[in-house]
Amino acid sequence: MAVVKRERVEMSKLAIEGGTPVRRSPFPNRKAYGLEEARQVIEALDSQDLFFATGRKVYQFLSEFKSLYGVKHATASNSGTSAIHVALGALNLEPGDEVITTPVSDMGTVAPILLQNCIPVFADVELGTCNLDPDDVEKKITERTRAIIVVHCWGQPADMDRFLSIAKKRGLRLIEDCAQAHFAHYKGRLAGTIGDLGAFSFQQSKHMTCGDGGITITNDEELGKRADLFADKGCDWTEDRRYRLRYAFLAPCYRMTELQGAVLLAQLKKLRWVAERRQQLGDRLTESIKGLDGVYPPERAGGVDHRYWGYPIRVDGEKGLSRDKFVEALVAEGVPAGKAWPGKPLYLYEMLQKRVTYGSSGYPFTAREGKMVSYDEGLCPNAERVEREMCTVWINEFYSEGDIDDISEAVRKVASLLPRN
Repeated sequence: MAVVKRERVEMSKLAIEGGTPVRRSPFPNRKAYGLEEARQVIEALDSQDLFFATGRKVYQFLSEFKSLYGVKHATASNSGTSAIHVALGALNLEPGDEVITTPVSDMGTVAPILLQNCIPVFADVELGTCNLDPDDVEKKITERTRAIIVVHCWGQPADMDRFLSIAKKRGLRLIEDCAQAHFAHYKGRLAGTIGDLGAFSFQQSKHMTCGDGGITITNDEELGKRADLFADKGCDWTEDRRYRLRYAFLAPCYRMTELQGAVLLAQLKKLRWVAERRQQLGDRLTESIKGLDGVYPPERAGGVDHRYWGYPIRVDGEKGLSRDKFVEALVAEGVPAGKAWPGKPLYLYEMLQKRVTYGSSGYPFTAREGKMVSYDEGLCPNAERVEREMCTVWINEFYSEGDIDDISEAVRKVASLLPRN
């Protein structure tokens, strides 16, 4: 991809040291909502019925989402965390069962495991993609392992061929957490349709959003039926608006409202453009900054999309670069940058370190005999390195090619002039 070279400010002095910033005007804000969403919301309000079971918007959204993704079943919920919990609830795991996942994610991936009284087990990630390392996942499988939650980190699907092979060989269920990877293809297949279940978030920062919301999809008839029950206290609302008051099993209430469904109907029509535009811009940035000493753009696997929920850059501490100073210098150059997400591996947060779950019980960790799972520092070396060295540049679909070129110039300037230890 050709990158336009332009005459720019002098590059001999960093802005943080008194030099001229590369960018002196703000970058475009993301404007996710418009008249299309407003019209859908007004229609929902005019109906005087915001309950999904007797309304129309959520059912219509589910139908259109299933059509876009080519799946048989979709269960709407009120958040991405709920969508993961619905997927786990559909699997009907036993207390004390282990679920392997990544420590580089939001706690919304892990909390549902504990809420189902199962044990999260963390496997390491690949440095180049931040996605789960299949080799380490295999090492973490025990006789108690029942499922794997693969998070498609930053917008690039993980190595699903390997994970499908592992799951089949070991008799495990496979959940895809697609919160950051909307409309992302893996070798021709959409992320979320490859494993047993796919879960998506519609939180404000995602490619399509209603502020908060979620959806769980599957092609498995039994999993789909149980997912629908799990999202509504074990009860069954169907498209013929008949209510089957069952309370079939213990389950939460995660119903999506008509207002969320209304916004998502409009958002769904924009999704392809948003995803493809972010990939175009992210790839342009990668092409223009690759080859910098100690500064690494995200790696791309062949035949795999990258939808760039954010743009991760790893700053190599072993080459004398400080991630924190790199971010500080980028911000001074006018670039919207921040430190790693989620800040540190999830297993180092207090809730997991101290087993702060149900009262003082430590449950479900105390629900089984034998050695308790370890969450010690050093458990996942690559994940810990990622959290020390990764910085995030926030881009959105409203950026121009010129905006991306400014970011590129700032990254190259900082990489060249920032003092090294």
